[in-house]
Amino acid sequence: MKSRPYRAMRVKDVELEKVRWKRDGKAVSVGTDVSKGELVMMARWGPESYERPWKAENPGGIHELVALLKGLGEGREMGVAMEPSGTYGDPLRQALTEAGIPVYRVSPKASRDYSEIFDGVPSQLDGKDCGVVAELHAHGKSRPWPYVRLAEPEEEFRYRVANMAAHDKMLTAWVGRIEGLLGRHWPEASQYLRPSSATLLKVLAEYGGPAGVAEAGEEAEKRIQEWGGHFVEKETAWSLVRSARETVGLKYTDRVRDWIREWAGEALEQREVIEAQRRKLAQLAEGNETIRRMISAVGLACACAIWVDMGDPHSYDSPEAFRKAMGLNLKVRESGESKGQLKLAKRGSARVRMYLYFAALRMLWDTDVKAWYERKVERSNGKKMGAIVAIMRKLALATHCVAVKGVEFDPGKLFCETKKKRPEKAGR
Repeated sequence: MKSRPYRAMRVKDVELEKVRWKRDGKAVSVGTDVSKGELVMMARWGPESYERPWKAENPGGIHELVALLKGLGEGREMGVAMEPSGTYGDPLRQALTEAGIPVYRVSPKASRDYSEIFDGVPSQLDGKDCGVVAELHAHGKSRPWPYVRLAEPEEEFRYRVANMAAHDKMLTAWVGRIEGLLGRHWPEASQYLRPSSATLLKVLAEYGGPAGVAEAGEEAEKRIQEWGGHFVEKETAWSLVRSARETVGLKYTDRVRDWIREWAGEALEQREVIEAQRRKLAQLAEGNETIRRMISAVGLACACAIWVDMGDPHSYDSPEAFRKAMGLNLKVRESGESKGQLKLAKRGSARVRMYLYFAALRMLWDTDVKAWYERKVERSNGKKMGAIVAIMRKLALATHCVAVKGVEFDPGKLFCETKKKRPEKAGR
């Protein structure tokens, strides 16, 4: 293609007969760029033959655009390729699929990498992006991506996971605020109970801070044991009340006390919603053998997030491919202060990585895993995050094996360190 004008023309101004002229039976690839308010497309007839980009409103111009594509595809092989663009492209996918027009998916990473090869300039333009997507599809770098309506149980799964993740974020925000106030007015509290624990949140919602706990005395100690149950020992409750009497934190006003009570109450409400979603997810997962297997490795929340965001683990060729889809494959940085350091690609689902991170932290309760983790931290000169990421990477591989092969999850085997014996030389 000698010239690539990227200025788009409106779909209503496209003359279909001129576009089809002298191209009877010739295959065409159509690349698509989707945004919140606009759809841009470019047709590719061959290596040096592109149409000027077409544009239409999203979603107002979808029917007009689909009608144009149906006319363009009559009597020829045609495919419409697009990048995954969140939810903005779903109405177009549905309309194309219902019209019988094949839809394909092109990786955004492949498009970015190919952008400079396309015209020698690493620029990002809507019209150019369409041409890049069309060319990648023509070269076979795409996969079928028709719109398929989810069954009701699958929709229920997606709703529950999304709801749980949203409330998890809100809980984290409230706990962060509470932790800030505790650091100022009751810094000793976090030594005995985590700021996110239901027991400490109930204490704060009831008494409003260390002054109220100190004033209640033995009554507060009894209630802490009732709220904590077998998770909170008698000595922990006693130590928490004592710390309230002897705290070095700043004295606070009634307004701050009201803040603490209100924020703790909000956090408790988020915990209740999250627990309700978990109970519902547990019921939904009972009929899915693959999810139940993954739960044994990474827990309910992570297993359900994997199923919703990544699909069935059986669709991945290997455990390594499964881990790569999570964005947990390592790449080397070759610039600045990070030169030579390994970093995560982070190309997969951020929600899956978040829950897998929590699963890795829970694994530290296991004696074998904790010992492995401490040795890893020591070898890494005290860097803890690298050791946690290593646990996440191992869990990703283990989750695929547990789900696909049906083997039992055993942390002791996963985190054991076996040194390979070197073969003895002849004559020894």
